[in-house]
Amino acid sequence: MKALYLAGGAALLSILACSAPTAAADPLVLTDVSWVAEPAGGKKSAPRIRIQHKRSSSDRTFDGTRPYFAEAEAALGRATAGPVSFQVAHDAGTLSCTGTLTGAFDGRGECRFTSDPAFEKALNERGLAPDRRSTLLAMLLVDASIALADGLAREGVRPKDADDLIAAAALEVRPEYIRDLRSEALVLTDVEDAIACKALGVDGAYVRGLAAAGYRKLSADEVVSMKAMGVSAEYAQAMNRAAGGKRK
Repeated sequence: MKALYLAGGAALLSILACSAPTAAADPLVLTDVSWVAEPAGGKKSAPRIRIQHKRSSSDRTFDGTRPYFAEAEAALGRATAGPVSFQVAHDAGTLSCTGTLTGAFDGRGECRFTSDPAFEKALNERGLAPDRRSTLLAMLLVDASIALADGLAREGVRPKDADDLIAAAALEVRPEYIRDLRSEALVLTDVEDAIACKALGVDGAYVRGLAAAGYRKLSADEVVSMKAMGVSAEYAQAMNRAAGGKRK
């Protein structure tokens, strides 16, 4: 199932690549991080910033969904050209950046990421210990938090490792999404299954539609496969009516 949701999103693969092993031991502070800001235009509905580390990158649109990027948005949004500096502070650590603007949301520069030991300790206590500093940078970029890890655990889909937490955060698999998915039609006990459902656009309404069609105790693999093949809840109900009965 993990292969399915990873194959479904190049952006998620790029984020997870932040935690790829390196030849040398990771320092406490990462300095080989860069940023590029791009104004809104073309197909882009809002300005964005791209954070790059080695061969991986992550794009963040300035659309208000990540409040901790507010300082970066304010600094990069000024109309005057010239030097610029800003910070992105998160539980995972702090990204301190400098560079040059040629206009509003148009520029580039370098960053220094300093991880937070307390956050790393909290991950360790939950069995989510990152084995490299770049994993913590990835957590900052997607807003992977201890609160999210604990919330998923309370819903019975505890992340097994740091990559699970990163993937859940990147795709916005949150406790309320898990609660919405659960119905008599779907058996959901694994966070990877929940991530796969979100990656394929499975929501609570879709699962409830399957339940209304008479489906019971489907696995996440079955539900994701039905969604991927374009099987709608309405189609499932019509097929069951045509068959003269409901699937048990």
